[in-house]
Amino acid sequence: MKKKIHPENYRPVVFKDINNEKMFICRSTVKTKETIQIDGDSYPLYKMEISSYSHPFFTGEKRFFGKTGPAERFKKKYEKYKKIG
Repeated sequence: MKKKIHPENYRPVVFKDINNEKMFICRSTVKTKETIQIDGDSYPLYKMEISSYSHPFFTGEKRFFGKTGPAERFKKKYEKYKKIG
């Protein structure tokens, strides 16, 4: 391996899924502004919108985001540009 190409600031970081409040600790170099106390130790906190705890692929849950799919939304958006005649 090449020397001096990897970051030096690896440390334990708490990753928190904001959808279901689940957390896990992993070593990372991610920059954080918040910290959290777990078992008397202080860790940097990184909040995620989605993780394997809430992603539909891993949970098997199906989510519907609206009544129409992407094709219907596209047709509706560009319907006004349809040629007349």
